Amino acid sequence: MSSALGTGLPRAGARRAPSAAADAAGQSAVFGWCRTQSEFAALAPEWERLYDNCRSATPFQSHAWLHSWWRAYGTRGRLRLALVRDGAGRLLAVAPLRAVRWPVPALVPLGSAVTDFMDVLLDDDHRGAAAEALVRGLSAAARTRLLDLGEARPGAATALLYEAWPGPRRILDDSVCLQLPAVPLESLLTRLAAPRAQRVRAKLRKLDALGIEQRPVPAAEAEQAVRTLLRLHRLQWQGRGVTAEHLRPRFAEHLVGAAGRMVAAGQARLTEFRLDGEVAAVDLSLRGPRLRGGYLYGADPRLRERKADVATMLLRSVLADCPDTGAPGGILSLLRGEEPYKHHWRPDTAVNRRYLLASRSTAPLLTAVTLDAAARQRARALRAAWRERTWAAPWERGERNGTGKRAGQRALGPEEKAKGPEQRSKAPDAQGRNGKGRNGKEPDGKAPGGKASDGKRPDAKAPVRKAPVRKAPVRKAPVREAPIREAALREAPIRQAPPRKAGVEAASSSPARSGQGGGKSAAPAPRTAPDAGAGRGADRES
Repeated sequence: MSSALGTGLPRAGARRAPSAAADAAGQSAVFGWCRTQSEFAALAPEWERLYDNCRSATPFQSHAWLHSWWRAYGTRGRLRLALVRDGAGRLLAVAPLRAVRWPVPALVPLGSAVTDFMDVLLDDDHRGAAAEALVRGLSAAARTRLLDLGEARPGAATALLYEAWPGPRRILDDSVCLQLPAVPLESLLTRLAAPRAQRVRAKLRKLDALGIEQRPVPAAEAEQAVRTLLRLHRLQWQGRGVTAEHLRPRFAEHLVGAAGRMVAAGQARLTEFRLDGEVAAVDLSLRGPRLRGGYLYGADPRLRERKADVATMLLRSVLADCPDTGAPGGILSLLRGEEPYKHHWRPDTAVNRRYLLASRSTAPLLTAVTLDAAARQRARALRAAWRERTWAAPWERGERNGTGKRAGQRALGPEEKAKGPEQRSKAPDAQGRNGKGRNGKEPDGKAPGGKASDGKRPDAKAPVRKAPVRKAPVRKAPVREAPIREAALREAPIRQAPPRKAGVEAASSSPARSGQGGGKSAAPAPRTAPDAGAGRGADRES
């Protein structure tokens, strides 16, 4: 996101002084508001005159588009059309706005999410004076509401309001748009690489061979053509991701209401493509003073079954509708979004701008919106990085050696993974073409005849060399011996038995004492005290 402080750009006083006629028109300009739908409808004639005299206008600023949008999406009591008229009552400037309360009180352009470019209309004959008068009127409204003017394409008239704004202001990046120069299709092919250009020419020949016919739809048949477009669009995206708003009844009401008037005024073109006498596709393209672009189309799935490239068919049709094809400054806009099919044509990138205008009292709202936009952009970047890493295939993420393949081995793509081992072996790999090395041998070292290059049998197993295993040294803990106490080493005194009488000695030697006789044995001699207590027993006897 890029931003610019309000003091960083030149002020209105730094620009070239306006002419006397423009100064007089600016002094006599009158600012006013249009707040009702009936007044909005009554502005159609002079609105279209102002649209034709504004070089920066796109078909999204036409009265037919914005009035139809308000009827389908508008909320009663929120319409705010800022008008600037000269002294004679001629309309010099229009800022189509509406009031919102969420997330902050603000004035935002009409069009919402279904409009790719938003802008104000300024009369080219009084451009500077009309812009200054519009700023004076809007600065008073900015005391209670923030002016949030988004989706302004490069060169939009909104930039003049930003330059003349007296209060706090800021510029943010908005949606990314892709565009091509409005040149003949053959000149457009020179932007492509030669192989891709040849494929596009082959697709064009295929379209001609199918016999697809196209015809412009008149304004009287626009309603039926738009309903057919929406039906085919729903059928085309069935079971796939589609913009939910395109399936809602209010979008159909808006597109049906705008298409007829825009086709009649030359601001849009409806084209039918017929295959075998039936409508197979309908395209709605926009036609501005310096801009062409396809807005929405619907195609029958049977076109793809017949190998018809719908994108190439529509691009050729839009370029053929440009009367000033090749004129300098002409743009073929691919509108918002960076879909992969758009990048096939190597388009240029154009970033829309979001202009935030405030007063001293609403400056905190400007800061809050700026911080919110920065947080949202950061979240989108993190989400995109997460999706890229999560959903990327292994050969896109990079594994093993950081390139998605092992050393000396090519990673397999999705088409090769679907093949069997026999078919996969014929695919070229990192060692050479058709699974063979540059020396004509197979990747495993076999010769084309099936024998190995060293003369051994193909099924012979090579000896497996085992890597030596290094054992970590075992550290033994030192053994600590317990100290031996000297008291335990002292010998216990030998206790001498007292002298016995002769009768006792005879009894002790009798068979009954020794256990050899059958009589009762004599009572055993008293047991001596254990050695540990010998010293203490000896002390008591002495």
